[in-house]
Amino acid sequence: MPVSLPPALKLSLDLLCCPTCRTRRLHPDRGALRCPAGHTFDIARHGYVSLLTGTRATSGDDATMVQARDRFLSTGAYAPIRQVGARLAADALSEQATVVDTGCGTGYYLAGVLDQLPGARGLGLDTSVRALRSAARAHHRAAAVAWDVFRPFPLADAVADVVLDVFAPRNPAEFHRVLRPTGRLIVVRPTDRHLAELRRRLPGMVTIDPAKEQRLHRAVDPFFEAAVTEQVEYTATLTRLDAVDLVTMTPSARHVSRAGLHDDGCLPDQVTVSVLATAYRPR
Repeated sequence: MPVSLPPALKLSLDLLCCPTCRTRRLHPDRGALRCPAGHTFDIARHGYVSLLTGTRATSGDDATMVQARDRFLSTGAYAPIRQVGARLAADALSEQATVVDTGCGTGYYLAGVLDQLPGARGLGLDTSVRALRSAARAHHRAAAVAWDVFRPFPLADAVADVVLDVFAPRNPAEFHRVLRPTGRLIVVRPTDRHLAELRRRLPGMVTIDPAKEQRLHRAVDPFFEAAVTEQVEYTATLTRLDAVDLVTMTPSARHVSRAGLHDDGCLPDQVTVSVLATAYRPR
């Protein structure tokens, strides 16, 4: 039996273009999206659509990582990060707006923006089908699409009011192309103090490149100028399960030994959460 078109995906159809022939229109057809040239993309029963073609990107966000992320984010430990992203977006938008979240994961941050903007719609892009299952139900106005953000987006030009990038890969040229001239790019990234207690205690935790900020500025400067930057830093209290989930939900999970994760003496009961959030204007 064909999958019905999710309401949030129906809201976003005018944003999407066929990634194969770049024809703008995709229309629903018997549980799939189809372009006028006949290219067809199935709608998953979980509510997302995959527009990936050719060689598929692989994603480290497997079921274990996604489940850990869902549990950890539900504790509210990262709520201030969600709030700063939503505030920067709301400051730049009217309520009738389109928000594209690149590398959306489970849709947690996109849902936070949409909660602040009752008339807005959202579209999340991610390669992880496990994460997209959560993203497709993260908010009733958020659609979810499987896509590799390093490739040209399956979106028409100048359709987004905000592009949201939280702890995610960046494609500045595509961000610029899909944003309206009055839009905003919002980038949230860790400082070198972020989760420092975990990195000190657990060998194998992914380190933060001290040149990360310089690389970000070099990448975005041809396309954007910074409008405002806010720093969010606070101490989060963790249970043992929280600490395990915090490691497991990140790429560090591949490098940290299981013995270290199950050694209570290695896991701190508090960590520093430290991020920078910048809203950029298109040049």
